[in-house]
Amino acid sequence: MDMRICLASTSPARLMLLRQAGIEPLTRAPQTDEDAIAAQAAEERGSDLPPAELVLLLARAKAADVAHRLAASDPDFDGLVIGGDSMFELNGRVYGKPHTAEEATRRWHEMRGTTGILHSGHSVFRLEPGAVPREATAIAEASVTFADDITDDEISAYVATGEPLHVAGAFTVDSLGGAFISRVDGDPSTVVGMSLSMIRRLVTELGVTWTDLWS
Repeated sequence: MDMRICLASTSPARLMLLRQAGIEPLTRAPQTDEDAIAAQAAEERGSDLPPAELVLLLARAKAADVAHRLAASDPDFDGLVIGGDSMFELNGRVYGKPHTAEEATRRWHEMRGTTGILHSGHSVFRLEPGAVPREATAIAEASVTFADDITDDEISAYVATGEPLHVAGAFTVDSLGGAFISRVDGDPSTVVGMSLSMIRRLVTELGVTWTDLWS
């Protein structure tokens, strides 16, 4: 089966995960306003969404946007669109990307010696010419424990690399930040950007054999 794959993300980590799993996808940037989507959902609910619900909502919005535009621009597309979103929860608070060195530093001082939960939403659309798109969704979670002996100088040096500024929770497990993480409970790829085992499950639900996706 000549199955095409489109990753509804420009995340280098998610792209790397798929490539390491033997999949070479197209990539498309979702045209979604995450803050507006979250705000509308909170207004409709009367309160902020729990992190697990929010990451799934955003993952679905991203995948749906790319799937819709891809089906319109390439009606012959026969394959899958994969979308994801991640947030880190620590001490009851939810953290996205810190964006600034000051915020990343503050978070690392708070995270040192503690355990948080990485919530990851997944949405997979099956596109077939002439057929109505089908979707499968799921949430994956993994707990992350940070070393308790991380020094202030190590935090400063890590933040200075710029790596933690643009990732959910201000850390990576597969790059420079990995040495400061002492334990991960759950699928480690969840912490990188999305759970490969969960994506495989969703792909299977949509009637596609995972090994057919290998490049």
